[in-house]
Amino acid sequence: MDVKTLSEVIANQGFPIALSILLIFRIDKFMQEIVIAQKEGYRQVLENTKEIHSTITSLNQQNREYYSLRFAEVQKELAGMKVALGKIE
Repeated sequence: MDVKTLSEVIANQGFPIALSILLIFRIDKFMQEIVIAQKEGYRQVLENTKEIHSTITSLNQQNREYYSLRFAEVQKELAGMKVALGKIE
């Protein structure tokens, strides 16, 4: 194989090969960035889920405290009504 034929083969076949390799590396880098962004998104979702869970737990605790106080007040009112009814009879 002479030099001219060899240079034509490299010129004709080398450019598509080099371009293919370049595109593969660019796609690989792009895919890595997508994976990193996806992991960050999952982390944020998990963090927000923990915050939502904490808020709901806190609200449930506040509701329990409120209704237990309200229940105690209602019991006192009912006891007072029972005493008042006992006096009437």
